[in-house]
This record gives sequence, C-alpha cells and structure tokens, in this order.
Amino acid sequence: MPSNVVLVTGVAGELGGKLLARLGNNPDFERVIGVDTVPPDKTVLQRMGNAEFVRADIRNPLIAKVISTAEVDTVVHASCTAHPAGPGRRTAIKEVNVIGTMRLLAACQRSPLVRKLVVKSTAAVYGAGARSQAVFTEDSELIPTSTSGYAKDAVEMEGYVRGLTRRRPDITVTLCRFANIIGPSTDTVLSRYFALPVVPTVFGYDARIQLLHSSDALSVLERATIEDKPGVFNVSSEGVLTLSQAIRRAGRVELPLPRSVVPSVGKVLRGARVVDFSADQVRLLNFGRVVDITKLKQEFGYTPRWTTREAFDDYIVGRGLRPVLDGGRLAGLAGKVLVAAATGQANR
Repeated sequence: MPSNVVLVTGVAGELGGKLLARLGNNPDFERVIGVDTVPPDKTVLQRMGNAEFVRADIRNPLIAKVISTAEVDTVVHASCTAHPAGPGRRTAIKEVNVIGTMRLLAACQRSPLVRKLVVKSTAAVYGAGARSQAVFTEDSELIPTSTSGYAKDAVEMEGYVRGLTRRRPDITVTLCRFANIIGPSTDTVLSRYFALPVVPTVFGYDARIQLLHSSDALSVLERATIEDKPGVFNVSSEGVLTLSQAIRRAGRVELPLPRSVVPSVGKVLRGARVVDFSADQVRLLNFGRVVDITKLKQEFGYTPRWTTREAFDDYIVGRGLRPVLDGGRLAGLAGKVLVAAATGQANR
C-alpha cells in the first residue's frame, strides 16, 4: 500500500530529481516533497506533476519541522554523495553525508508518523584491495579503502541507519548499496574518466568493474518507496567489464602508468578540475569490485533491465563518444605531460 506523504532528499541530483518527478506523477501519493539546498534541474521542475520543492538543508535541525508539519510518513534519503564527478569542497560534502544523515534520522526517530525509510548508499563501503573478496554479498565486512573518503562517509551513515532500526523497529528500512551508476546523462567520476581521450591506468592491473544503469537505479528507489522491501540490498547489473575492455569499447586510448605515479596523476587531474580522483577511486581502478545481486532479484523482486555491458554501451552512445584518432601519438604526448606533471606534484 503506497504511503500518503513522501519526502525525498537530494533532489538537485540526477537520481533524486528524477525520483521526485516519478513520484509526483503517481496519483497514489497524497503529497510528494523534494528538499535540497538548490532547486532541481529545470526539466525536473517542468515534469514533477504534483510534487513540490522545498529549499531546505538536511544539516539544519529545522528539517524535523518540515517532516512533522507535512506529516511525512515515508522518507527517501537520496542525497548521499559517493562518486562526485569533479573536485568539490570535501568538508561540505562530508557534512551532508554524515551530519545531514544524523539530523534527518533524528527527525525520523522523533516523528511518530514516519513508518518507512529508504536510503541510497554505495557498494564502495566494501572497499577494494588485493585481499578483497571476488564477489561481495550483503553480509560482507565493510572496509572502506581510506579513512577519510566518501566511502568512509557511507559506512558512518549506514551505522546511523542501523541505530535507527534498533530504536524504532516499527520503521521499515530499505538500504540500497548501489554500484557505480552510469548513463547518458549521469555525471560521475567514472563517466568523466572514460570520456578522457587518453585514459591513465595502472600498469599490470586490469580491474573488473560492475556498473548500474541510471534507469535501473531509479526503478529500484521507486519500487522501494511504493512497496515495503525491508533489508539491505546490493544493487548492480549482471556481468562485468574489465577496465581495458571498457576503454576499448569507448574508443579511448589506454595509458598504463607505474603504480607509484598514479596517485600524483590523480592529483593533477583533480587540480585541473577534470576528474575527482580520490583514493577510493584509484583503488577501485586497481582492484575492481563486484557484488552479488541474488538478494535483489529473489527478495527485493527486481532484475536489472540493463547488463553492465549494455549500460556502458548506452553511456557511450548517449555521450556521443567517438573513437580517438591517432591514438598512439596522442598517448605518447599525454604520457609525457602527465608523468612530468605528476613528478612535479610528488616533489612538492
């Protein structure tokens, strides 16, 4: 039975905005409220039906007043940032991820009307390393790859969610650990990475990557909002691509670099405001990450429509990526520039 009043956080983002529009056009909902510090995209505002936007910061305790005044019974927390596309203010993003989640869950706990919570998390909570499992299940240990990255934020956030389930066992909680989302209009670190004419990789490594089409991510959040699907679920597509396969499919030129200079190359790209290469992302490109989605299919009842390969191909077509011409010459020039810049960065 659909809820009456839904509140969606993070509606300025692609996923949260599209979910707001979907729910706003569903006649089963009495009221749909989207909150963020800035308005959603114009296309969302034009298509969001009966939904409404409220400018609110979930880091502010006043979010509790929004929930209580509107008599919200379902909260969809879609504002957690795990794969920022470009360099941003790390402190501000961490505050939204951690402090914002604390404020929001405290408001949910205090409101007797809240009966459902849907949380967008990330498969990055499992980490990526030489000793990582070949395939992660929902019961796998959470080991973020760094002590200060976005994956660490998600681990903290999930801890607060578990705390809420202990204090309010009457609330139905659905926690979705999304793999890296990709699609024609999705702007993430990976979508920018694969659009680089020359793609730096780590010499001797060819990581397995698993992707999730943005439309499948949206469908999962929508179903979790409409139906009661309690539990923790890995959300990804079937199949994998190796990093080298993905680079070739995108028509890019691979540039293998010594592992020692890759972090410095990441800093160069981040400093040039091209790609936000965090430590989490560098380790993902080294070791890869694959999750098991048996529980998603059997218990949640959803089978992704797009495979990893199909999702990646749709991204290529949607972005209009064309094969790089004279790749060998370009790779040689880019290699010299990147290594020189990385060397300079490392010597600072």
